[in-house]
Amino acid sequence: MLKTIRNIDSTRVRPAAAAGTFYPADGAVLRRVVTGFLREANRIGPTPKALIAPHAGYPYSGPVAASGYALLKPARDRIQRVVLVGPSHRLPFHGLAAPSVEAFATPLGVVPIDRAGVQKSLEWSQVQVLDEAHRHEHSLEVQLPFLQLTLDQFAIVPLAVGEAYASEVADVINSLWGSEETLVVVSSDLSHYHDYWTARAIDSETSNLIENGQWQQLSGQRACGYGGIRGLLKVALKRRLRIKTVDLRNSGDTSGNKEQVVGYGSYVIY
Repeated sequence: MLKTIRNIDSTRVRPAAAAGTFYPADGAVLRRVVTGFLREANRIGPTPKALIAPHAGYPYSGPVAASGYALLKPARDRIQRVVLVGPSHRLPFHGLAAPSVEAFATPLGVVPIDRAGVQKSLEWSQVQVLDEAHRHEHSLEVQLPFLQLTLDQFAIVPLAVGEAYASEVADVINSLWGSEETLVVVSSDLSHYHDYWTARAIDSETSNLIENGQWQQLSGQRACGYGGIRGLLKVALKRRLRIKTVDLRNSGDTSGNKEQVVGYGSYVIY
């Protein structure tokens, strides 16, 4: 049974750190923006067991992220837990980091944390409680409004990834895999600061590697969240699941500036 918002201690809620920078701080505006992205995505296909989604500012990566999240709508009342995995951009550490708080906040409301899931992750020696890794991290937070507007009641297991072996990440994800009530979301952008055409070539190669499960060839030059992607792909291969690209663009497509772009991909595993 999910913990209701009424029972969450307000002093144990991580406040939104990226609101007003990566996405709108006004709840009504945020709802309108994300709903617009989802409407424009208008994707049809099987409900994914796992997603890989970008985490840049919404004007840049929002439309690409929506391409994956739009596929969750048929399962909005079935998915009750989201295992959320993303890179730590600011704090270096080894392994994975879980928070001690009870919920994460966005301008759309409070998302409870599945403490049982967090405790299960902490059974692995590579996972530690490290609130500082989450305090200012945007890679997980920017996924929440999309989840809030595609799912009904759900809780999250938020895990920031530092320097970690693919097997370390895979073991944790696999232990939290669950059944149809659990969704796994890995947060990652693709190549950074190449010109438009170079980025397109690199990101196309990266997408082929992801679709073919070639996790060993992924690095930080191809995807900033490669640690989470590598772990997820290992699990997908072990479980004989399909991996598919649903959208692949860069900031030159969404913002117009093609001199130095960042790549974004949306991928589904089912």
